[in-house]
Order: sequence, then C-alpha cells, then structure tokens
Amino acid sequence: MHEAPSIEIVTGDWAQLGPDAARIRDAVFIREQGIPAELEWDADDATSVHVVAYRVGAVREPVATARLLSEGWIGRVAVLKSARRGGLGQRLVEALVEAARVRGDDAARLYAQTYVTPLYEKCGFVVVGEPFEEAGIPHIEMMRILRAGVQLSEGSA
Repeated sequence: MHEAPSIEIVTGDWAQLGPDAARIRDAVFIREQGIPAELEWDADDATSVHVVAYRVGAVREPVATARLLSEGWIGRVAVLKSARRGGLGQRLVEALVEAARVRGDDAARLYAQTYVTPLYEKCGFVVVGEPFEEAGIPHIEMMRILRAGVQLSEGSA
C-alpha cells in the first residue's frame, strides 16, 4: 500500500517556475487545444506572478499552472488532463486572487473559456462582459471584487 500523492502549490516568478509552467501550457493550450504557439507566448510572462501545482508522490510532477498580470488580471490557467476534476484549477485561482489582494489590486479579472465559467463562479467571479472568441475558442470576461467600493464593470487587459 502506498500513499496517495499530495499537491504542493508554489508561487514565484518566470525565472523560477517558467520551465514547468511552459511545459504545462504547451501540453494544454498548444497541443490539446490547438492554439498557435505565437499566441501563447508573450512578454507578460516575465513580469507576472506565476503559480504551479506539483503532484508529489514517488516523484514531484508539475501538473497545473496559472499567472497573475498587473491590475489583477489572471490568465493561462492550465491543468494537465491527468490532473483534472480534482479542484486544482480552483486552488490555483484562489492562490492568485490572494496574491492580487495582498498586492493591493481592487479586483481580479479574467477571460474565461466559456465552458469553465462554473469553476470561476465557485471562486467568486461573476460575468461582466459579452461572449467573444479568442484563438477560435469562446470566452467571456469575469470579475471578482477584492476591495469594498469597487464596482463591477467591463474592462480591458
């Protein structure tokens, strides 16, 4: 009998977490969803806060990632197929919401692929925009207020 793997969530910068985050994003966005590589990689990685979830058992394996850009924008939330349906996406989003709150951001925002809006609703996000397509995939803007007095409204990244 062996112990089930545990999950470790690590927050850091691209220099620290980039190699593991890039592998996950390549697998999910480029290979699985068919997003062109030139749309996946951008200069925001260098200035964003990143989180990577590691499955820790016999080996330590990166299985999920996300990033926090300036002004509370969360993006590039990706979970490997083998790690889905276990609440990892929610844990990553909550970690980044907390990082945004600590940093002093008024709100957390994201552009959700429409099929995963229930995940973000569980994290306290509400729809504030109209549906749109990006890289051929339907998305919608969502927002979560982090400080009192901030109004829900559409914005731009």
